[in-house]
Amino acid sequence: MRVNRNSAYYQNLIQRVIDNSNSKIWESAVLEWEIFDWEEDETLESSCVCGKENLRYLFTIRNTLNGNMLYPIGSSCIKKFERDDLNEETAVKEQLFKLLHAIENNSFLALSSEFFSRKLLRHLYDIGAFKPTQYNHYKPEEDYQFMLDMFNKRSRTIKQEKKATAIILNSIKPFLYEMLQNKVRRSK
Repeated sequence: MRVNRNSAYYQNLIQRVIDNSNSKIWESAVLEWEIFDWEEDETLESSCVCGKENLRYLFTIRNTLNGNMLYPIGSSCIKKFERDDLNEETAVKEQLFKLLHAIENNSFLALSSEFFSRKLLRHLYDIGAFKPTQYNHYKPEEDYQFMLDMFNKRSRTIKQEKKATAIILNSIKPFLYEMLQNKVRRSK
């Protein structure tokens, strides 16, 4: 990502991060931060700590050394930290909201790159979206591994498609809805 280091937004971001970090050097200050929370503002009425307006995805970041928090910060500002781990995490969080909206719109959720990625499947597994059931021998990792294997396959049998759909409908969909429904600001 090419960053315009002279923009007012970028300079505001640097100042806010450094003011709330132990390090006073940007390159080391950015290493002190982690994503603490996230939400979506469908009204686009929020502004980033840098001053940029009309944010959709709002993140709260926390300094791991001193506990300071910055909110709201947009995903484009998080990208300016130039940390692959944070970039991947923001991308996965945004994918979660897109998946939630597909669920709310009653879209058919196929195990495809339109709604899923390997990283998203791993994240869903890590946060407990795959539930222990009699069908996976009470081992959620079996459903995760199945979904990952199916995502990587070019073609699937009808039985495999049905099983993937059942996991999406019975585990992922209710889990996501429960987890994200309070994290979306909607217009009244």
